[in-house]
Amino acid sequence: MRLAGPLRIVVLVVAVGLTWIIVSILLGGPGDGFPRIQHLFTSPESSVTAEPRARKYKCGLPQPCPEEHLAFRMVSGAANVIGPKICLEDKMLMSSVKDNVGRGLNIALVNGVSGELIEARAFDMWAGDVNNLLKFIRPLHEGTLVFVASYDDPATKMNEETRKLFSELGSRNAKELAFRDSWVFVGAKGVQNKSPFEQHVKNSKHTNKYEGWPEALEMEGCIPRRSVAG
Repeated sequence: MRLAGPLRIVVLVVAVGLTWIIVSILLGGPGDGFPRIQHLFTSPESSVTAEPRARKYKCGLPQPCPEEHLAFRMVSGAANVIGPKICLEDKMLMSSVKDNVGRGLNIALVNGVSGELIEARAFDMWAGDVNNLLKFIRPLHEGTLVFVASYDDPATKMNEETRKLFSELGSRNAKELAFRDSWVFVGAKGVQNKSPFEQHVKNSKHTNKYEGWPEALEMEGCIPRRSVAG
């Protein structure tokens, strides 16, 4: 009976010692925090290092533009349901969210030196007055950048003068643009050559992605800043 007290003390010391050893193993020792105990509750699948996300630059471009270049991305409208988007230098110039797009041609005029937006407007090319469009693009100053994205129908109201003006801005496809074609284009007042920034898909029942409309077009790139702008 006299050994009961000391024996209890020994058992208690042993129990405390074993507890300390187990806790030390689980916690990984002083300064390690909780990595070992966390590892016990981590599945092999979740322990695999996730692949880093690809970095996106201005307007979502996969790589940055060179110095003295403007980053842009634009999307034409999809059928007559989803409106177009025009982004320049990480600023959305035109979109459905901004509530400044519409059926026809959506055009943003930009200062080619500073990259600042001059004006953005939508022109109804199905039931609108083409003279409103002509008044918009006739008086452009040298060096002005012109961003164009179609939505639904870009061409029904086009006349010869309209096609000629877009051609002078660097378009290759304005002369053949037709009912419900998809078209995105970046041109400039005073260019000597045709623009490298243009895409065009014809409306054809044999190739249309949507019923009655071709696929939407996406275009992105880097535009050299102009040396002269009005």
